[in-house]
Amino acid sequence: MELDSTDRRILTVLQKAGRISNADLAERINLSASACHRRVQRLEAEGYIKDYVALLDSRKLGRPTTVFVEITLSGQADEVLEAFEREVAKIPDVLECHLMAGTADYLLKVVAEDTEDFARIHRRHLARLPGVAQMHSSFALRTVFKTTALPV
Repeated sequence: MELDSTDRRILTVLQKAGRISNADLAERINLSASACHRRVQRLEAEGYIKDYVALLDSRKLGRPTTVFVEITLSGQADEVLEAFEREVAKIPDVLECHLMAGTADYLLKVVAEDTEDFARIHRRHLARLPGVAQMHSSFALRTVFKTTALPV
């Protein structure tokens, strides 16, 4: 399916206002409510819209500390990668895990209450991950810019 300019406008609005009513969305993109609804349903069915979520405030939830952890594994065999990926996905404090090209094999985004809490996460979870040879942690001092909106 090829995206046209109307589809792109729908996706742009929904990324920033996921709870907008169909009537308001239709008005914003200058389309009838029924045509807008059909397009949104098609975008969902085709997988352009994966899900609808609530973005939570990490500070209000007591997790203001963000730590980026670079992990180098002891090997690159499929079994080593698969074992690591399976186990890291079980750690609730890890928000993202990316397989990387470059010096580290993986980059994790971890949230914690503070440095002491991160030490607990490191000791109880990260240090026990299979195949880990090295870890380097970097604490974010301040988030300058953050978005979940993809360019469409």
